[in-house]
Amino acid sequence: MPPKPATLAAFEEAKGFMPVGEGLALYEAAVTATRLGLPLLEVGTYCGRSTLLLADAAREAGLLAVTVDHHRGSEEQQPGWDYHDPTVVDHEVGRMDTLPTFRRTLFKAGLEDHVIAVVGRSPQVAATWGGEVGLVFIDGGHTEEHAQGDYEGWAPHLAHGGLLVIHDVFPDPADGGQAPYRIYRRALASGCFTEVSKTDSLRVLRRVSPGI
Repeated sequence: MPPKPATLAAFEEAKGFMPVGEGLALYEAAVTATRLGLPLLEVGTYCGRSTLLLADAAREAGLLAVTVDHHRGSEEQQPGWDYHDPTVVDHEVGRMDTLPTFRRTLFKAGLEDHVIAVVGRSPQVAATWGGEVGLVFIDGGHTEEHAQGDYEGWAPHLAHGGLLVIHDVFPDPADGGQAPYRIYRRALASGCFTEVSKTDSLRVLRRVSPGI
């Protein structure tokens, strides 16, 4: 079952870097994960492009999507980098601020009531999170420190049978940064996860045993 047409149209319009094919794979994973009856968790909101898909799946299941981001932009989105977007700079403070754009994205799609947006740094939020989630989607900062921190912070909260989804996994260093690839390999090497699917740079793993 695909996302609602209005959601897919909003996804294609929203700012962000996820291709449609990967988005549909994420949505399929989210729908599968809702069978556990637990929230869907995203690390790395940016402007809400992928959040729309999680929210659509959560809405259909009567659940919520939770998305975590400090909204100051990751490393590659800062001025002088290839992925910098000057339209999401708060010129009053001179820093990136994607939160207003994210809120508009949700509003226009009619999905505000199905998302809890947590503004904060992923490891700090993970350390205070008290329950299990049915899906963890890691798409935050791509440095080694941030990617490993996201994995270490959130994988322990993933329920048995839940799905770990990792974006921007590039086995060939010529295609992109290696930190997401390394946490993908780390998850498989732990013995706690089995691979479900690969769609371009998106990997979906299922948690099959406790421990990380």
